[in-house]
Amino acid sequence: MTTKVHLACDGRGLPLAVAVTPGNVNDSTVFDAVLNAVRVPRAGVGRPRRRPDVVIADKAYSSRAIRQRLRRRGIRAVIPERTDQKANRTRRGRTGGRPPAFDRDLYKARNVVERCFNRLKQFRAVATRFDKLAARYRAGLHLAALILWLRKPVSA
Repeated sequence: MTTKVHLACDGRGLPLAVAVTPGNVNDSTVFDAVLNAVRVPRAGVGRPRRRPDVVIADKAYSSRAIRQRLRRRGIRAVIPERTDQKANRTRRGRTGGRPPAFDRDLYKARNVVERCFNRLKQFRAVATRFDKLAARYRAGLHLAALILWLRKPVSA
């Protein structure tokens, strides 16, 4: 009966990739699908950019597998460590390893994602989800994202 919206946005708060899943799906399982859907066209010629410089995510995406995937792709991860992971690591002592790198100042920019969600929820069809089918709801999300892109003034 419920759904979750998974979103990747740029630094200006404009949506780049959107995924819709059932409400009981864990956030970390959809991370790859959302990251792979990001395609930013270049100003000149060339393939669209598919690798962001930094991924700023909340604690739901804190896992060793996600951090390794980001490290392999050369993407900096700014994800806080969950308290249970921290407790398990400290309980293991020296064998628990080092804590993952975390930049508090850069994490403050995560509110851009929340503001993007809020702008999407300004559209009544997105906020209330009247659509019965997930494909139609996703289409409504894409339309709302397109409108947000068209409203944003182009900076010179």
